[in-house]
Amino acid sequence: MNRGYWRHWPAALRYRQLSSSSSFDTIVLCVENVLVNLNDERRIAMSLPEVTEEPHFEHTSFRVRGRIFATAPPDGGHLHIFVADEDRESALLMEPGFIDKLLWGGKVRGLRVALRRAKMPVVARLLKKAWLRRAPKALAATVRASERA
Repeated sequence: MNRGYWRHWPAALRYRQLSSSSSFDTIVLCVENVLVNLNDERRIAMSLPEVTEEPHFEHTSFRVRGRIFATAPPDGGHLHIFVADEDRESALLMEPGFIDKLLWGGKVRGLRVALRRAKMPVVARLLKKAWLRRAPKALAATVRASERA
């Protein structure tokens, strides 16, 4: 297992603040307003353990051991993330500006994220929750344990 998968995340996700002695103190860095595009989303998803990217009808899908946890339509402007019901409802309440319900077969199946308006840390958190939900229990437990250490 790749224990250092977080190292491949964009720097904006790894570093929460700049030091006061930074030479860039005139630049305002707001992590939450980093623009997200499909390549950022792909890099985050693919950095998670045992993820593959495969076609799914006209979409691209991200899978862990064959189980889909996210898809992206060909337009590149949206991401579909399949999280648990409680995570879906809290995300809809907290981020209504770029997250909508994803209807599939007449039922709400996940979240539809408008990437051009999305906040990168929110997308990363949702992708990880979806991955944890779809990953085999032993693999998910290993990742959770390595994060606590």
